[in-house]
Amino acid sequence: MTKNKGKKKVDEKEQALMEELAEETLVSDSEHEKEEISEVDQLKSEIEEHKDKYLRLYSEFDNFRRRTAKEKLELTKTASEGLTVALLPVVDDFERGLVAFTKEEDQLLKEGVELVYQKLVKILEQQGVKTIEVNEGDDFNDEVHEAITQMPAPIEKLKGKIIDVVEKGYLLNDKVVRFAKVVTGA
Repeated sequence: MTKNKGKKKVDEKEQALMEELAEETLVSDSEHEKEEISEVDQLKSEIEEHKDKYLRLYSEFDNFRRRTAKEKLELTKTASEGLTVALLPVVDDFERGLVAFTKEEDQLLKEGVELVYQKLVKILEQQGVKTIEVNEGDDFNDEVHEAITQMPAPIEKLKGKIIDVVEKGYLLNDKVVRFAKVVTGA
């Protein structure tokens, strides 16, 4: 009987060791599966992260490309702005000169000056220069007018309105290059 008891104890110990080993194997197998699953999840999250970075980078580049194209277009539209601004006083002088012709004998000279003036104005118009239309009695608009002085209004309805135009204003492709200088009523 002692042999049986001793064998039973060994069998029980073996049984216990085998169960313990089986549990460890199950635990290690489930840990291994968890590691595989967590690696897969980790790789999926990395892929998503890289996709997100790629989309953001692509969007930034696309915005940069559009912005640069817009800036180039604006630059080509206003490239002649410096020359235009430099020529505007010449146009003003031509207009003043045309008003100064009063004598009958100066008519041929006046016609020649008018011809040169018309050519200059036509060239400026072809380049996108437009005159800002301002009439006496119009409302003052600080986006296109520059008030150089105020005078008492001759009639009540001209208060805060334009009384006189001292110098014409000009637009280059709908951008103000010179404000119209006006006198307003007070």
